[in-house]
Parts: sequence; structure tokens; C-alpha cells
Amino acid sequence: MCCSLPGVGQRLEASRSAKPATSLYPLPTDRNASVVLRAPAPSRLRELRQQREFRYVEVRSEQSAWDLFWTQVGRWISDVLATKAGKVVWTYGIYALLVVALVFVVLKLLQVDLTGAFGRAPRRNPLLYDTATEDIHALDFDTLIAEAETTGNYRLAVRLGYLLVLKQLSDHTLIEWQPEKTNHDFLRELKASSLRAAFRELTQQFEYVWYGEQEDLSAAHYAIPHNARLNFQRQLATIRHAA
Repeated sequence: MCCSLPGVGQRLEASRSAKPATSLYPLPTDRNASVVLRAPAPSRLRELRQQREFRYVEVRSEQSAWDLFWTQVGRWISDVLATKAGKVVWTYGIYALLVVALVFVVLKLLQVDLTGAFGRAPRRNPLLYDTATEDIHALDFDTLIAEAETTGNYRLAVRLGYLLVLKQLSDHTLIEWQPEKTNHDFLRELKASSLRAAFRELTQQFEYVWYGEQEDLSAAHYAIPHNARLNFQRQLATIRHAA
């Protein structure tokens, strides 16, 4: 059973109406009042600057542009390898490198000529000649030089021509031939000042052609050391006749 007390409803309604009404619009800004800018005291500023918490240090990167470039490359590679396709490529790439390394080791053990398989085949001297057993006093230079020139082995022809010069110098006791001596040893032994410059040039040409492995020496290029040798031999003959 519900009942109402007399006068209660009137008091509640009166209390509600007694509350102040709020405005739906904000109050206008007071533009007449002046804004006062307050600054801290200089002593307070100095005190704050000395505190460690307020010391801001700009951290500069110590990496160079080259380091930053490789850092970006490393990140790019990491991003690529993080993908599913990148993982597959990485896995099979490792396997491929291992297979290539294994094949290379096997070919080396079998002494397979890799230069002929993957590049230009090494040139073969058309004239068989053993430099380890050569004796300048036992060689038939005229025949050997002619054969080398005929077969186009101009590199060997330059060597034989230089050995012929050494033999002629030894025959005239201008140098003392020994197989273990170097070309520069012979140059120091040569006392004839009129021959030293020409012999030095002849030595340089020989070393460039022979030790530089100029296998494809053309006939035109061979003419340079060939003519230099002939000129030296003519000078040597002149000195011999003068003596």
C-alpha cells in the first residue's frame, strides 16, 4: 500500500527550483585586464642552471655517412630475410654456396685445369724448351731463335736472344757467367761504360717480356727487343775490334 505525506511533494519541488541555473554559454573574456609577465629572479635562474637535472646535452651521432649507409643496408637485408620468401632464398643460397665450394675442392684434388674450364685456356709454347737445363755455352742459338720466330713464339725468341748476348759478353770476358747470378749481377759486372746503357735497356725489355708472361707478343712488338739486341751486338763487335 502506497501513501504520500502531505506537503512533501511541494517541498521537493521548491528545493529544485531554488538551485541556481547554469548558463549554456561561456562567459566572455575580460579584455580590459592587462597580463603581467612574471620572470624568475636571475639568482634563481643561475641556481636552476647549475642543477644536473636541467643540463640538457644534445647527443650527436658518431656514425659517418658510410656507416649510416651500411646500417640502412643491414636493416633492409634484415627486413627482406624476415619475410617468408627471404628465408627460403637464404636457406637455398647457403646450400648452393656449400655445393660450389665442394665442387671446387673436388676439382682441385683431381688437378683439373680450372682456367680452361671457366676462362681462357693457358697458352702453350709451340716450341718445347726447358729453361731449367739450359747452358748458354751448349745451345745452338741460331737454330733455336730461328725456330722460335718461325713458330711465332716471340717470347721464347726474346729469351734466347738475351742469353746469346750473355754468352757473347762471357766469351769476351766482360762478365763471368754463372747460372745462379741475376741479370742485375751481370749489369754490375759490365765495366764497359759504352755498353752499360744499351745492356740495361736490353735487360729491361727481356724481363718485361719473359717475367711479364707476354705470351701473345706480336711480331711488331717483338721487333723492338730484336732490333735492340742487334744494335747491342754491333756495339759489342766494335769494342772487340777496337781492343
